[in-house]
Amino acid sequence: MTTLFARFLKDESGATAIEYGLIAALISVGIITAATTLGTSISGVFAKLSTKMNAANP
Repeated sequence: MTTLFARFLKDESGATAIEYGLIAALISVGIITAATTLGTSISGVFAKLSTKMNAANP
């Protein structure tokens, strides 16, 4: 019984999977943040373009 418990304490395969999961979550949060910022910026550019085109077309 003690050898089973000792082997369980030395097993780190679950910790590795959790680390990979945390890294993937961090990367996805970064991608979502970048896409949101870029989308807001592009939306502003298209709004300005639309305003100028409407002003040029009487």
